[in-house]
Amino acid sequence: MKLKRHGAVLATAAVSALLLTACGSDPTSSGAGAPQAGGANAANCGGKANLTGEGSSAQNNAMAVFVQAYQQACDGQNVAYNPTGSGAGRKQFTAGLADFGGSDSALKAEEEGPAAQRCGGNPAWNIPLVFGPVALAYKLDGVDNLVLNGEVAAKIFNGQITTWNDPAIAALNSGVQLPATPVTVIFRSDDSGTTENFQKYLTAASKGAWTQGTAQKFGGGIGEGRERSAGVAQAVGQGSGAITYVEVSFAKDNNLSIAKIDNGSGPVELTDATAGKAIEAAKISGEGNNLKLDINSIYGTTEPGAYPLILATYEIVCSKGYAPDVAQAVKAFMTVAATTGQAQLSDAGYVPLPESFKAKVMTAIQAIA
Repeated sequence: MKLKRHGAVLATAAVSALLLTACGSDPTSSGAGAPQAGGANAANCGGKANLTGEGSSAQNNAMAVFVQAYQQACDGQNVAYNPTGSGAGRKQFTAGLADFGGSDSALKAEEEGPAAQRCGGNPAWNIPLVFGPVALAYKLDGVDNLVLNGEVAAKIFNGQITTWNDPAIAALNSGVQLPATPVTVIFRSDDSGTTENFQKYLTAASKGAWTQGTAQKFGGGIGEGRERSAGVAQAVGQGSGAITYVEVSFAKDNNLSIAKIDNGSGPVELTDATAGKAIEAAKISGEGNNLKLDINSIYGTTEPGAYPLILATYEIVCSKGYAPDVAQAVKAFMTVAATTGQAQLSDAGYVPLPESFKAKVMTAIQAIA
């Protein structure tokens, strides 16, 4: 999953600057930079001058926003983030080649032991810092206000529903003139965290209608494949009757309609506020400050006004075991990311952390040693 929006030019420039920084010699520790103002949430600037992070491309543009905020708050401090994918991020962190990992999923059970060894025998924590909403994006002439639910979406994406005037769609859209246009499913042909999470949503919310798995490859068995988010969004925009799952910024950039989702408490439009309600409803399955999410508590939520189709990405960090300069810089960077860094996320296609959830994240960050 790769998110972008109108702020992407700024984000790309920031990433480029970071990569240039990363191309130098091995970083050295800096003295304390100018601390950020802001009371309890102030960053204790200083420590390692050039942090390294690697992993999820889904959070790449968010990282650019965070790093720019970090550089403004902590003079002389930088982060080089390499968006090589979630699996690579977890491996590089575990191998000690990155100060933190970015991942579309929490550490797997078999990864926790090696990660703890990398952290000097201390647990690694999964801290969900970046959330990106996924749109059910479509183009259907004459219909720009469509409601779907998990069950109907599953039957569309596995081929059980083949025309837009199917009775199951009509039952959710009283008064809407639905044409007999064939449904064309457009899916990601490349391995994709967006695909994986969309299929997890269908599994959680479809009342058993989706049995095609939750892999990074699309398992619906129908439709037309396109590479990357830009590819599926552009394909949907080329004619009437197509639908896909894609990050909201790509849907908006291609002037696609976005379906409301009814998870049992009425149709919900995708907005920062409705996505934030789903984040607030999320349950933590990890212990203490290991904020591993029970993702089904988001995808299966029936909270009124909550938009459930959201991809959560984590920063994987050592709870303890860092060198002192690394611990200071990791805490400072993540403090900025969770506070002042949230301000520009919406423009980059992400959902700012709700205050109640931010409090949990900040508690975990401040406990890093």
